[in-house]
Amino acid sequence: MINFTNATFIKSCPNRQERPQGSKPEVLIVGRSNVGKSSLINALTNKKKLAFTSSKPGHTRLLNYFDIDNQFFLVDAPGYGYAKGGIDLDRLFGEMMESYFVNNNELKLVLILLDARREATPEDIEIVNYCKENNINYYLVITKTDKVNQKEKAALNKRLKEREIPFEQVYYTSALKSGSLDLLKKGIEKSL
Repeated sequence: MINFTNATFIKSCPNRQERPQGSKPEVLIVGRSNVGKSSLINALTNKKKLAFTSSKPGHTRLLNYFDIDNQFFLVDAPGYGYAKGGIDLDRLFGEMMESYFVNNNELKLVLILLDARREATPEDIEIVNYCKENNINYYLVITKTDKVNQKEKAALNKRLKEREIPFEQVYYTSALKSGSLDLLKKGIEKSL
């Protein structure tokens, strides 16, 4: 069993070639800017300041590697979409991910984060399709579920079904509800 609280930030890298030494399985976290990637990392590890959270979208610009219980690396990718300051996050994300995915035998799982309150963007769908086409194991992690009501959640489920996302690949999470995080932790363990 993996102890997610035994988590350490290792390093930030501009590309996969500069990743930490040693071969470990990797779980990649991707999502649009401001979807809650850092909050999810902090909630999974029960460490409030392990990953830097910012009120300004587009803060993460490097691949951030976190060692989880000496079992695997949790890799936080830059967000895509909107950022303050005129940065082209889509270009940054595209260039970084292109090199990240190529011949990456350590990659075991991609967590694609979607905000429960927002529609999936074309970029979100593109990543799902990329994972499907390249046989990369992925989960859709719906964040901020504490901020939607039952009607909104039902509409979200309908949209996911229309996009043919298997129910067993969808995790509903809230940084405020540890039960939802425990299910995701089990899913991550299973994929490793």
